[in-house]
Amino acid sequence: MEQAIAQSRRSLGPDTTKKPFGAVVVMDGEVVGVGSNCVVEDCDPTAHGEVMALRDAGRRLGTYLLEGATLYSSCEPCPMCLTACYWAGISRLVYAADRHDAARNGHPDLQFYRELALPNGERRMLDEVPVEGEVRSAAVGVLAAWADAQPEPVEPKLGRRRSSRSTDRSTEGAGRWPGGPR
Repeated sequence: MEQAIAQSRRSLGPDTTKKPFGAVVVMDGEVVGVGSNCVVEDCDPTAHGEVMALRDAGRRLGTYLLEGATLYSSCEPCPMCLTACYWAGISRLVYAADRHDAARNGHPDLQFYRELALPNGERRMLDEVPVEGEVRSAAVGVLAAWADAQPEPVEPKLGRRRSSRSTDRSTEGAGRWPGGPR
């Protein structure tokens, strides 16, 4: 945790555009990834401390799957970074400051969490437009073709636990990702 907070301190100094967030990824007691927020300097809205630490760990280990790893963050991750931890297979997340601490210090994470808790039609931060008809069918067809081409049967991921024995493919296009990220 000390290293994660040290990474967040990299934002302090004359350059006030940097954001105070840092993270480290630890696997088997060894630091395998470090990151601090580089959003402004990299002109990349995804370059948060946690994402940078995950990228560093992935490069060092030669894999995007970090199962068994712990991510230490100076602050509770925003929804994007939390989801990145899920995609990476991080087993444990430890953070110091929480989303309320971040909000009190001018960071919008709490607002994002609240917005994402709303149903699609009630969100107001951006205009979400799901497309129907032939365009949707074409997109679902690509997803289904990808799933059918996998060497192992792909189990639908519908946001709830399913039996590992399930082979029901009647939910065509409903989140057919195998054990790892796209």
